Amino acid sequence: MADQPPDPETARALLRATGRELAHLLGAALMVREQHFGRRVKLCVLENARSGLCPEDCGYCSQSVVSSADISKYRLRPTESLREAARRAESAGARRFCMVVSGRGPSEADVDRFVAAAQSIRAESDIELCVSAGLMNLAQAQRLQAAGVGWVNHNLNTSRRFYPEICTTHTYDDRLETLRNVRQAGLKTCSGVILGMGETDDDLVEVAGVLREMQVESLPVNFLHPIDGTPLEGREELPVERALAGLCVFRLFNPTCDLRAAGGRERKLGPVQPLALFAANSIFADGYLTTPGQAAASARAMIEAMGFTVEE
Repeated sequence: MADQPPDPETARALLRATGRELAHLLGAALMVREQHFGRRVKLCVLENARSGLCPEDCGYCSQSVVSSADISKYRLRPTESLREAARRAESAGARRFCMVVSGRGPSEADVDRFVAAAQSIRAESDIELCVSAGLMNLAQAQRLQAAGVGWVNHNLNTSRRFYPEICTTHTYDDRLETLRNVRQAGLKTCSGVILGMGETDDDLVEVAGVLREMQVESLPVNFLHPIDGTPLEGREELPVERALAGLCVFRLFNPTCDLRAAGGRERKLGPVQPLALFAANSIFADGYLTTPGQAAASARAMIEAMGFTVEE
């Protein structure tokens, strides 16, 4: 409550919480989220603006060069298509619209398209705009900021130690540099993690601390969906209690940021996914990049049934 993170030993113990201990941890996370966000929940919608065709070897991703997953592959959608997607998101009650492209980083043509789309959307709506386009230099980030984009997403995903286990075509420092460029350009940072890739307690505690030090404004917590055809397809399933405990620990480390229960939420948490709202003040609706998710109407009903309200 005083914005002091748990020490590493306590954090590791919290990650292993089960039963009654987990119930207390969820209650503690709820107290912290209510202090900063009340009972509000922000709905966010993703648009897979370019699918597949990626040269990177991220082992968790169905769009990577090492994936044989059966997914749609297409180039960057035109400006009008992105504007229509933003309209649909806003009509569904989303407060934030996230345009995501596969690839190592945006070309100048990609940035041109995002600038045009942002300007077009901003001309008719005040919906929050986020772009996720891979490794980004300062000049590219500055152009997005000038066009009306508010956030750039670039997840750290895991700790520095574990990162080479999930990706070898770029480095942890590459990702940190992108986040520094985003911040320097005057944009807000969106960066989070994926739980369940084989990381240790120490890995999660480390990356929670790094994200706190970077003062990220938005933090998505994803739960690995081991998609057939990806290198992590056979990964042992993350226990539900571990998923909930991890979400709570990231809340306690980062009490003032938008904490989002993100990819894999529905699949991993199943009937207990409403408990994610005890820690998270934001969720995705209407699916993810290449996997389905909870429809916006269902998400709203879940939020209201738990005594929370959708942020308008």
